[in-house]
Amino acid sequence: MLLVAVGLLLAVAAGGRGSPAGEQESPPGSRFVCTSLPLDAAGAGCPLPPVPMQGGALPPEEELKATVLQLRETVLQQKETIGSQREAIRELTGKLSRCEGADGKAGAWKNEVGKGKDTMGDLPRDPAQVIEQLSRTMQTLKDRLESLEHQLRANVSYAALPSDLREMLQRRLGDLERQLLSKVAELEDEKSLLHNETSAHRQKTETALNALLERVSELEKGNSAFKSPDEFKVSLPLRTNYLYGKIKKTLPELYAFTVCLWLRSSASPGIGTPFSYAVPGQANEIVLIEWGNNPIELLINDKVAQLPLFISDGKWHHICITWTTRDGMWEAFQDGEKLGTGENLAPWHPIKPGGVLILGQEQDTVGGRFDATQAFVGEMSQFNIWDRVLKAEDIMNIANCSINMPGNIIPWVDNNVDVFGGATKWPVETCEERLLDL
Repeated sequence: MLLVAVGLLLAVAAGGRGSPAGEQESPPGSRFVCTSLPLDAAGAGCPLPPVPMQGGALPPEEELKATVLQLRETVLQQKETIGSQREAIRELTGKLSRCEGADGKAGAWKNEVGKGKDTMGDLPRDPAQVIEQLSRTMQTLKDRLESLEHQLRANVSYAALPSDLREMLQRRLGDLERQLLSKVAELEDEKSLLHNETSAHRQKTETALNALLERVSELEKGNSAFKSPDEFKVSLPLRTNYLYGKIKKTLPELYAFTVCLWLRSSASPGIGTPFSYAVPGQANEIVLIEWGNNPIELLINDKVAQLPLFISDGKWHHICITWTTRDGMWEAFQDGEKLGTGENLAPWHPIKPGGVLILGQEQDTVGGRFDATQAFVGEMSQFNIWDRVLKAEDIMNIANCSINMPGNIIPWVDNNVDVFGGATKWPVETCEERLLDL
């Protein structure tokens, strides 16, 4: 293009020095401004408008020389601009190549993640950090490309930066973005898998700890002050708000339960509250109470069912209560016989975990605010809780002393029961002696 422009300038200068006959010569005091044309337009002529001179006229040779020098400077400036932009393009291409190399390293890291090796070089092993670093790299490349395109539009013509080059860069950036998104999805899947494996390991650990605690409890049973860890009773002789027993263990979430106990009371009116279970937000989660001249009541989540039990005759009686959240079904057994059943007692309500289980008092807050008028007066023993509804045959066998079946949630064990306020523990009569008392 530079040669074409110089040729045109020489042609125009020659025409200015001697025009053929018949052609109109340029008026004196005028000058020509020449513009470069494409090769296919070189023969079409170059009509040039006259430009008034400022100052004295120069010889045509000097004008030509000055114009050529000016064109040369312009071309050199454009070449420098193009060179700097090409350097930027090469830098961006290098960045893309390094990111693609990092992509290959990420694949190797995925293959080695189960072996505990860090094969990803400078990328961290934490999936969240990998995602964040790849996202920052992708955003940096986007910003650099947008800045480069802006500079190219401002400084370089489309002839200096071909459109196919820009399209190639955009395609490579798009491919890189899709690869990064794919890696993000894979890392999220691996993160979820690691979380599941961690949960399974935690569950195994908890199971092992529970087994160890049960073993410790069995060993502690040998240190009981009684002949056998379960051969004791709790005595609550006065109707006060400070005599009570407390079960050390708490309840898990329950969808069904069976509570059985032996008790003896001649208190009037009403035997009071043999036991109560309170949780935050609900003091009457589970309560068995006979208050005043009312019949014995079972409360679940502050919902009430009246039980057909009669036990205030001063004799030992075996009491069992079953309940399931399915339709709120309940059963009441006295001395092995089912005396009543019902439904719609807090249906579909699971028993909340982590509460406080008190013997002999009704709780108005968790673990406290006892009312003396609702206190139990008498003796109780063999208080057991299961996380299921026992069969009627099992309840009968427990009541007639055929089997000894401790509760799988709350067993009656000496070191699991604390007494307060003057309540005492005493050796209990044998099961057969309690049967003779009926």
